[in-house]
Amino acid sequence: MKRVLFVCTGNICRSPTAEGVFRHFVEEAGYGAMIESRSAGTHGYHIGEGPDPRTVAAAKRRGFDLSAQRAQKVRIEDFQTFDLILAMDRGHLAHLEALRPNGARAEVRLFLEYHPDGKLEDVPDPYYGGPDGFEHVLDMIERASKVLLGRISAGFKKK
Repeated sequence: MKRVLFVCTGNICRSPTAEGVFRHFVEEAGYGAMIESRSAGTHGYHIGEGPDPRTVAAAKRRGFDLSAQRAQKVRIEDFQTFDLILAMDRGHLAHLEALRPNGARAEVRLFLEYHPDGKLEDVPDPYYGGPDGFEHVLDMIERASKVLLGRISAGFKKK
């Protein structure tokens, strides 16, 4: 079992999108019993809330269901529970690296290290913009999720 945690600021836009998109691709490829994904925020602004309605609507138009997700904050235990913790931007990465305890098992990286273009670092926050921002974020997340899935699933046998 491989466990992946996606992290943004409040866990209502970027990271729940990444969780839902990645989970969709994992299930579609038949790896649901082998790969688990979750999401969290660096801050607890929205704990218990669902994703931003604009995020949910944009994802739904592409066939991704985010409606059951609820925001949570990154916990110290996550560094032992997850194999890979993926930050949506460099600010989140710095926050996670500062929070990461000595001896943590999780590898902490930028999510867009998995984007096929290889030149991007940050998934932009669509929260303060218009609908195009949510679509742009989905484009980036879909592409990076496919590469991530390919790397994680290499060597797995489907059940």
